[in-house]
Amino acid sequence: MPNDAIKDIRPLRQKALPIEMRRALIEARKQRGWSQRDLARRLDIGQRHISGIESGKIVPRYDTLLEIIRILDRDLIMVPRALMPLVQSLVRDHLKDQSGEGEERSLYASHHNEGDSPEPRDEV
Repeated sequence: MPNDAIKDIRPLRQKALPIEMRRALIEARKQRGWSQRDLARRLDIGQRHISGIESGKIVPRYDTLLEIIRILDRDLIMVPRALMPLVQSLVRDHLKDQSGEGEERSLYASHHNEGDSPEPRDEV
């Protein structure tokens, strides 16, 4: 392989999970009211392993990461990069609107201030 090609190849193994993912894992664990020990017990791994993953000292194997994510009632999905801003916006809206959880609302609904009456609709 030419040297030019080698310098552009990144190592396959990360040194740590991205900080955003680690924060999301910690927040999901805390939302369930679980300690690191509680999560470790459910996964049948050591608490130190959970601590290492959350602190960035350990990069979990893919299957371990999937187990952690699924037990925290989350999913790991592949999203085209072009759609990431939209997906992140949907997640932010969901997290911001936790009090209205379970209630459906239209993706295209206009937002009205309290006291505003909605626009009249034609009835059929």
